Amino acid sequence: MDTLASPAAQSPPATRSTATAHVTTDPSAPYRALDHAKEAMIARLTGGLSPAALGAAFSDWLIHLLAAPGKQLELATLAARNAAHVAGYATSVARGEYAVPLAERSPGDHRFTADAWQTEPFRLWQQLFLQTEHWWSAATHGVPGTTRHHEDVVAFVARQWLDVFAPGNFAPTNPDVLQRTAATFGMNLMQGLANATDDARRVATAQPPAGIEQFEVGRDLAVTPGKVVYRNHLIELIQYRPTTANVCAEPVLIVPAWIMKYYIIDLSPHNSLVRYLVEHGHTVFCISWRNVDADDRDLSLDDYRRMGVMAALDAIGKIAPDRRIHAAGYCLGGTLLTIAAAAMANAHDTRLASLTLFAAQTDFTEPGELQLFIDDSEVYFLESMMWSQGYLAANQMAGAFQLLQSNDLIWSRVVHDYLLGERTPMIDLMAWNADATRMPYRMHTEYLRRLFLDNDLACGRYEVDGHPVSIRNIRAPMFVVGTERDHVAPWRSVYKIHSLADTDVTFVLTGGGHNAGIVSEPGHPHRRFRIGHTAADDPRVAPDEWAAAASSREGSWWPAWNDWLNAHSDPQRVAPPAIPADPRDAHGAPLPDAPGSYVLQRVEDRP
Repeated sequence: MDTLASPAAQSPPATRSTATAHVTTDPSAPYRALDHAKEAMIARLTGGLSPAALGAAFSDWLIHLLAAPGKQLELATLAARNAAHVAGYATSVARGEYAVPLAERSPGDHRFTADAWQTEPFRLWQQLFLQTEHWWSAATHGVPGTTRHHEDVVAFVARQWLDVFAPGNFAPTNPDVLQRTAATFGMNLMQGLANATDDARRVATAQPPAGIEQFEVGRDLAVTPGKVVYRNHLIELIQYRPTTANVCAEPVLIVPAWIMKYYIIDLSPHNSLVRYLVEHGHTVFCISWRNVDADDRDLSLDDYRRMGVMAALDAIGKIAPDRRIHAAGYCLGGTLLTIAAAAMANAHDTRLASLTLFAAQTDFTEPGELQLFIDDSEVYFLESMMWSQGYLAANQMAGAFQLLQSNDLIWSRVVHDYLLGERTPMIDLMAWNADATRMPYRMHTEYLRRLFLDNDLACGRYEVDGHPVSIRNIRAPMFVVGTERDHVAPWRSVYKIHSLADTDVTFVLTGGGHNAGIVSEPGHPHRRFRIGHTAADDPRVAPDEWAAAASSREGSWWPAWNDWLNAHSDPQRVAPPAIPADPRDAHGAPLPDAPGSYVLQRVEDRP
C-alpha cells in the first residue's frame, strides 16, 4: 500500500480519455472535426506554423503599405540613398581608398566580427547585406494602420529570409570557409557533407543528435543520489539524500516545466542546482513529470496543479510533517506553482514558507518574440494538431523556438558543422534540450488560451474549484529570477510579478538566456547578476528603473538564493527527514532510486 498517496492523487483523473473521447451530442461536432482534420493535415507540412496567420499578417501589411504613399516615398528615397552610398563605397574601394561603412551590425550580431570580413570583397558583401537588412526593417516597421502584431510577424519573417542569404552561409562568400578549404584541400567540405548526411538520417529516423550518447541520464546527468518517494499517473516525486548532519527545517520543493525533462536543475554534478542545495543543508524534493501520450489527451491544466503540485505537497507533508515548504517553480512550472499558491491562499492553506520563480511569467501581455507564434489563428492550428493526435510533440514547435535565435541555433551550426566541417561539441545543456516531452491536448489548449491569449491569471479571471484566484492573495515572500537574454520569458515580463503581488519580492536579474541564466553555478566564468528587494508596502517602479538602482554583483546568484532561503527559515537546524525505506505506488509497485522511471521514457515524437 502507498502510504504517501493522498485520496485525490490515488484516483485516476476524471478527465482521462477513453475510446469515445470524441463522441459528443453537439450537432456541429462533425463539421468542426472536419475543420480540425484539415488543419492537422496542413500542420504536418508546415511544421506547426499556421499559413492563415502568416497570410493575414502579410495581407494587413501589404494593404496598408500600398495605401501609404508617404511610406512608399520614404522607402524609395532610402533605396536611392543606399544605392548612392554603394556607388561611393565601390568607387573608394576601386581607388584603394578607405571606404566608409554602409551600415552597422545590430547588437548581438557576431556573424561578421572576424578580421577576414574586413578585407575586400568580403567587407563589401557583408555591408550590402547589412544595408539590405536595414532597408527591410524600415519597410516592415512604421507602416500606418498595420496591426502591431502583424507588423512584428512580417518583420520577423523578412529577417528569417534575409538570414538564409547572408554571405556567411555560403562557401564562396565566407572568407573563413575559403581559408579552411584551401588549407585542407576541400576535406572540410567532404566532412561537412558527411555531417549533414548523418544529421538528415537522424532526423528521418527520429534518432537523437550526434554526441548525445556521451550524456546518459542516471550516469552522466541527473546523478544526485535520491529516491522516488511518491508516484501517481502524472508525476514521480524525488527526495534527495542529505549530505549534511543537520538541515534547514523547511524542505524545498522544485516544480520544473513539463515541456522538458526535470533534470535541467540536476545536470552534471558541477552545475546541478539540486546538488548545490543539498550540499548547503537543504532537504530537496523535485517533481519529475510523466511523458504523456495520446491516452492523456484530456488531462487539464488543473489536473497538473492537483496531481502535480498539490499531490507533491501532500506527500512531503507525510515525510516531514508540520513543516512549511519552500516551493520553487521553473518556467511553466513557476506559472503553475503561482496558480497553486493563489488557490491555497483562497483555501487558507499556509503550507508555503516562500515562493521562488525561475524565468516564469504570470502576466502574458508582453511575452516577447514568442508572441509572434501565438495568436487566435495559430492557437487554433495547434489545437487541430493536438486534436488529431492527443498531444503536442516537442518537435512540432521546436522549429519555432530555433527561429527566435536562428543565427545562433541554425546558421552558425550550418557554417560550423557543414562548411567548416567541425562537429559542434555536445554539452550537457544541449543533451537536455534534445530530451523533450509531450503536452496533452486539453492542458496545452487551456494554457495557450486562458493564460497566454486571455491573460486570465493576471486579470483575476482564472478559476480553481469554481472560484477565481488572485496573486494578490499570496502572502508568502517571493524570490523571482529573470534572465537578460530570455526569448521565452523576457525579464521585463517576469518582472511584472511586482505589479501583481502584494508581498515582499526579491528580484534577481542575471546574465544569460532562459536556461543558461538559471544553470549558473558558482565558479562559472563571466557570471554576474543584479538583485533588489521590494517590500510589500514599497512603491513599485518600472523595470528599467529597478535595474538602474539594483545592486550589481559578480558571480552566481545561487548563493544569494541560498542566503535568502536561510533568512526565511527557522534558524534552528534539524535532523534530515528520513527517506521512506520501501516506498511503493498506489498499485504496490516498488519505487526506484533517482532519477526515477518517468524521466527515462523515450516516446517517439513523430505522430
